[in-house]
Amino acid sequence: MSLEQLWAGWRHHYVSGATEAERRGEGRGCVFCELAASGPPSADNGVVHLDPLCFVVLNAYPYASGHLLVLPRRHVAELDQLTDEESQQLWRVAQRAVAALTRAYRPDGLNLGANLGRAAGAGIPGHLHLHVVPRWGGDTNFMTTVGGVRVLPEDLPSSWRRVVEAWDGPADEPA
Repeated sequence: MSLEQLWAGWRHHYVSGATEAERRGEGRGCVFCELAASGPPSADNGVVHLDPLCFVVLNAYPYASGHLLVLPRRHVAELDQLTDEESQQLWRVAQRAVAALTRAYRPDGLNLGANLGRAAGAGIPGHLHLHVVPRWGGDTNFMTTVGGVRVLPEDLPSSWRRVVEAWDGPADEPA
């Protein structure tokens, strides 16, 4: 008997809850807006950086350790809804996120992108966000390819500490 799927049940609540609430036209509000208003950056809220126009948060369901989301603070869904100042700051903060991940993790490369709309893969299409994901040669192994799950070598609080320490300077420990 071959194993065709490995269980990743921790994703079910997130995927089904977001989809069902959207179908009913209800929800508790925007999780990203709630995070931006949740206080100063901390390991508890996952916020790494917060400024008047943008913020950075760890992805709660990361594709790799250190997976960050860069967002405008204002709730907008589309790139063309950003003011010029918001757009410039979003890219400045994205550059800082890339630099911090490079210092913290020393990846072989990074993915930087946005999923615009539900059909494009956006889990939360109502609040524009950029993904910044560190990548390494061979990081997509048999677990992802065959099992459909990812194995992360680091918990979220450890990722948060590592990224915050590297945000404006060198990381304490190499990856």
